[in-house]
Amino acid sequence: MISIQILHYEFLGPIPLREWGPPMEKVVYVILSRDKDQFQVIYADTCESTNDLSFFVDNDSFSCWMKQSGSENNTYLAILPMFDASADDRRYVLDRVLASMKPPCNKNSA
Repeated sequence: MISIQILHYEFLGPIPLREWGPPMEKVVYVILSRDKDQFQVIYADTCESTNDLSFFVDNDSFSCWMKQSGSENNTYLAILPMFDASADDRRYVLDRVLASMKPPCNKNSA
């Protein structure tokens, strides 16, 4: 599995969003827009657990992701597994990503 460094964290991915498959548990995830070989963080959040294939499509910010990336073909996912971390620990990482990257599709980013 490839990885991408965001701040000093090693996220798994990026993989095309259309290729993701559940389950996903106790992760911080980022949605990325790809332009040639450059990736831009456009959204970040945490996930306690999901087995739902429509998890991302049903996200309130999905339309923003499509607008930012141009199409689902340019939209990617990277995850930071944090199985042993508390919800507060995951929130701390998320807050750091939001403050540093300022993803345009996070309505209340720091």
